[in-house]
Amino acid sequence: MKEELMERAAALPKVELHLHFEGGAPPAFIRGLAKEKHVDLSGIFNADGSYAYRDFWHFLSVYEAATQVLQTPEDFARLTRAVLEESAASGVIYSETFLSPEFCGGGDVAAWREYLHAIREAADAAERDLGIVLRGIVTPIRHFGPERAKRSALCAAETADDWLVGLGLAGDEKQCKPRDFAYCFDMAREAGLRLTAHAGEWGGPDSVRDAIADLGVERIGHGVRAIEDPALVERIAEDGIVLEVCPGSNVFLGIYPTLARHPIARLRDAGVKVTVSTDDPPFFHTTMKKEYTDLAQTFGWDAETLSDITRTAAEAAFCDAATKESLLKRLETA
Repeated sequence: MKEELMERAAALPKVELHLHFEGGAPPAFIRGLAKEKHVDLSGIFNADGSYAYRDFWHFLSVYEAATQVLQTPEDFARLTRAVLEESAASGVIYSETFLSPEFCGGGDVAAWREYLHAIREAADAAERDLGIVLRGIVTPIRHFGPERAKRSALCAAETADDWLVGLGLAGDEKQCKPRDFAYCFDMAREAGLRLTAHAGEWGGPDSVRDAIADLGVERIGHGVRAIEDPALVERIAEDGIVLEVCPGSNVFLGIYPTLARHPIARLRDAGVKVTVSTDDPPFFHTTMKKEYTDLAQTFGWDAETLSDITRTAAEAAFCDAATKESLLKRLETA
């Protein structure tokens, strides 16, 4: 019976709302680019070729080191194809990815436009070839500081459209406060962008509460530590705030010792709108297919439950109404 649950879970179409673009780069892809560009990245890989890091903060430095080989718009076009091929292989039909202008032109708007054009062209080709739809969310990097974040927010505001659909906030949650980035989020809101922010991963419930109050977000990246404050959980449920939950990432990084101890099921039972994503899949040795099968195995979630979570993600997507309608129809048909 459990094997049947896992097989059905693996076969389901999936919607992912929380995927870091460079963090989705297969290690072999980064190693190949490094060889082409004669960049020595040997220190960031294990003997088996996987990414090597000690903890979350070392992970951030390894992540940034890997981006050294992503130097041109063409590199990001190739990355787009590599990431979407991996996602499509797991049954993902729609994905929203976090993009940082810091890595795409250094925060310069003109350069950012060139990188974004290359990414979009590659995404359009993947949609034709693989049936997977991609949309972008600009994400300032928290530990780079509020002033640098303003450059990324300006890039987002200047290129907001039906493809570049949101603004987020990622990086080390222990650096700065959400309110330090309020200017960026106000700029994005005025440009018509939808808003999300990482909180409640390494920061406790207060980080979630502050992101909601100070940034006015409608989604929270991770958010799982809200479970430590029942009143906050009740508020999130009542306000319909969506959590972009990344169970495999949380367990791999040691926020929770096992998936069975992860609060995703308790949050859902409390009426919170939870979704499932991979975060940085090759870094955390996961895929969307694995996330779904692990949840089926651990919590006994059947195809109906997982399909309901997928519909929640589709309804919470930042894409335009026509894209969302098409997406929901695909899920209904499946």
